Amino acid sequence: MKILLIEDEPLVAKNLENLVKQLEPNAVLLATIGSVKESLDWFKTNAEPELILSDIQLSDGVSFDIFQEIQPQCPIIFTTAYDEYAIRAFKLNSIDYLLKPIDKDELRSAFEKFKKLNHTPNQNDFKEQLSHLLSDLENRSTNPKFKTRFTAHHQRNIVAVTTERIACFYRDEVIWIQTTDNQRLITDYNSLDEIEELLNPEGFFRANRQFIVNKHAIESYRTHFTGKIELKLVVVTKDEVVVSKEKAHQFRGWFELG
Repeated sequence: MKILLIEDEPLVAKNLENLVKQLEPNAVLLATIGSVKESLDWFKTNAEPELILSDIQLSDGVSFDIFQEIQPQCPIIFTTAYDEYAIRAFKLNSIDYLLKPIDKDELRSAFEKFKKLNHTPNQNDFKEQLSHLLSDLENRSTNPKFKTRFTAHHQRNIVAVTTERIACFYRDEVIWIQTTDNQRLITDYNSLDEIEELLNPEGFFRANRQFIVNKHAIESYRTHFTGKIELKLVVVTKDEVVVSKEKAHQFRGWFELG
């Protein structure tokens, strides 16, 4: 079994690699890729894998952008932080979904399903299924339901924090919430990817691999001579919040809206 892994969160990718090795010790992990661009470049110079494990939300877009262009014939197992009921609605015969954090038994079942497909599902069926999936996701996006509060740990208690009170989410070994009144609370989330998919993108921006920031918590910003953007929040963060040169234009457009 030759597998391509598409995942932009290093910790999540490493966990998936370990699970694959445990469940399928004879499998060959061809590569671990973290973006749409890298994936398209990879497919230009490599033969198609037998199976793709792919996150939906990547650093520079969504993985559907890859599959619309290359139209793979191999099965894809999507990994996502979408809620369980949405996943059930999007289930298709030759595509499987795994909810993050990835459960070992669910990944085992997905591999068993892959084996039953004899590695090469009918191309026309796959394209039709992917088309239906994209249509469903587009319809869902017209009326999305975003989380307005998150639970976190405060001493021995579990507390609810509304998104209005959240200045930023950040990763420092675990995923933290920093509130506008400078509280720092630990969450149970495994990655910022999971949180990003639950937030309204009009109000929150993924600045980099370490920070997701609330628009209303940004006091000002300045452009570095390298093209990067340095953010000043209404709270003091553990590390400097920087938007990369590649995402600078996207950030400016987002910040000016609303």
